[in-house]
Amino acid sequence: EEIVSDVEKQIEREIQKAGEEAIFDLGIPSIHPELVKLVGRLKYRTSYSQNILNHSIEVAFICGILAAEIGYDVKLAKRGGLLHDIGKAVDHEIEGSHVDIGEDLVRKYGEPKEVIEAVALAHDPQPQSLLAILVQSADAISAARPGARRETYEAYVKRIEDIESIAGSFRGVEKCYAIQAGREVRVIVESSKVNDEEGALLSHEIAKKIEKEVAYPGQIKITVIREVRATAYAS
Repeated sequence: EEIVSDVEKQIEREIQKAGEEAIFDLGIPSIHPELVKLVGRLKYRTSYSQNILNHSIEVAFICGILAAEIGYDVKLAKRGGLLHDIGKAVDHEIEGSHVDIGEDLVRKYGEPKEVIEAVALAHDPQPQSLLAILVQSADAISAARPGARRETYEAYVKRIEDIESIAGSFRGVEKCYAIQAGREVRVIVESSKVNDEEGALLSHEIAKKIEKEVAYPGQIKITVIREVRATAYAS
């Protein structure tokens, strides 16, 4: 019992140190002590084999760079980037999605409303907040860079096959291709069977079915392509 207690205390110190170092390195002021501890806990959490603390720090730095380019508050952007996945620190202990848990935590510990919105909208397909857009962009860059996440070859191939199979199951689809490691699907439809309005509706239907049936990181963009060719001969 004494050994277990000593190890627990050591881990708590490591967690505190990791949180403090992350916040110091990013130059983020005045974060609630409980959030500092939760940031440190991310050191022992992974997603698709990517360490979540390292990912969150990377997202924060990228957010800061993007913010500087457009004249947005750099420190606020870094804050949103660092805390965007904070719910993952305790999502194995608390019921609910890491997004909902994270939103509750940053609200509870007095984060600015922009940060609360960014955490709540971190994975929303149509974010209405500028900070949420910055966080989503930085998150995608961090997750998509080569070597960031590991996935078995078999799982990767199956995911691509599942995505293409779902897209190809709809009426009027002629061909479909999953590109960019499955982050985008190009769907080519027969113009004689699918009109422009149906094409727009089809993209949403495919997206909903993929959301329901396939597990995947980030977002998948569905693009429906309908080509019409008219040919005439002058003699």
